[in-house]
Amino acid sequence: MTINKETLDELKSALLKEKEELEKNLGRIAKPIDKKEGDYETSFETLGTDKDDNATEVDQYSQNLSVETSLEKQLQEIIGALSRMEKGTYGKCENCGKDIPLERLKANPSARVCLDC
Repeated sequence: MTINKETLDELKSALLKEKEELEKNLGRIAKPIDKKEGDYETSFETLGTDKDDNATEVDQYSQNLSVETSLEKQLQEIIGALSRMEKGTYGKCENCGKDIPLERLKANPSARVCLDC
């Protein structure tokens, strides 16, 4: 199956929109690391020096860290999908090499594998 240009452009547009939203959300709790696109480091906000402030800081950091990890994983999937589009391998299952059904790609444009895999 070859994905026509119009459909590919629609999928790419959806990926870029989702990428922008993820980067915006990540920017609220983390800062980008220069080493690799889509890699972030959770910010640690200093609220004060007393025991309650320290507990709040640690709690907030741990919450932000789990959110950052989840958002960063989604962002990496999108960056990977955009890279596969550039290489011409988008829409092929990374495990078996078969075409990923268009319905699956429309539902999840960053899909790397077919439903069978």
